[in-house]
Amino acid sequence: MEHKSLSQVASEHPYPDFAEWWPVGDLFSGFMASAIGAQWQAIAGNAGDLTTVQQDVVTYIDIVYQRAARSTLAADFLAGYNLHQLQSGEFDALSYAFYKSAFTLFAAGTVDEAHVRQQRHRFTQRVGRQFYDQLHEHLELALPQRLAEAQAFAQLQQAISHVGQFLQQQGYLRDHFAFRFDVDVQRGSERIVQRTEDVVHALTHGKSVYALYEMGYPIILPSAVYLYQTMGEAQHHSSRTIEELFGRMNLRASETADFDPTGYPSEMVVELWEIQLNQSPGP
Repeated sequence: MEHKSLSQVASEHPYPDFAEWWPVGDLFSGFMASAIGAQWQAIAGNAGDLTTVQQDVVTYIDIVYQRAARSTLAADFLAGYNLHQLQSGEFDALSYAFYKSAFTLFAAGTVDEAHVRQQRHRFTQRVGRQFYDQLHEHLELALPQRLAEAQAFAQLQQAISHVGQFLQQQGYLRDHFAFRFDVDVQRGSERIVQRTEDVVHALTHGKSVYALYEMGYPIILPSAVYLYQTMGEAQHHSSRTIEELFGRMNLRASETADFDPTGYPSEMVVELWEIQLNQSPGP
């Protein structure tokens, strides 16, 4: 259920650093168009009408960027057309509009807010899984079957690094990617201190480990904040992608539940992640 309008949250949390658009790589755009499109079309009750989605794209670009949107932007994205022309603000608007549509569909006809929150989160995971499937094949990522030794951990770190390089080269992150297992942070009343060399031993002995995911100018920071503020859930494209990578190694990993994208500086959004060995692997 929306509690604030887009105009209100955009005025409360402006992002002038994103006003000057940059190009988005067509590989990233194509993988994302395929994943978002397929999962959006598969939602129960979705007739596939793009009218509202395109209207939200137009409204978003007008309010957030004070620009006019291309009239066929949503249709082109869904069909995979003209992706080589896509700019950062356009992808931000498309992500906002398709996710707003999906999140609205999940809320239709129910007052069970917990169920709606769960469905919205699962949608983000399905998109991330389908995006990762394509990325895994494109990058030819090599993942060990299980994390039981230092060599396997090094392979995992290398795979995450390759994902980050792709995201940065393709313009999803404008200038910075890091996924660090050396952690020294305060979380509430708890101080979390961890060395990279202790991760494997801790995981294989049933303990949680932590990581810091650092992002410089993530392309969807504005819409992630605006969706979070209006609908309680953000897209987390790269986070759900990395979550799926961990899942392929029977590890349950994601940013901590208290993460809120609002308020971080554009040049350094930082997520604290918690990682555990999955004791009951699912399909």
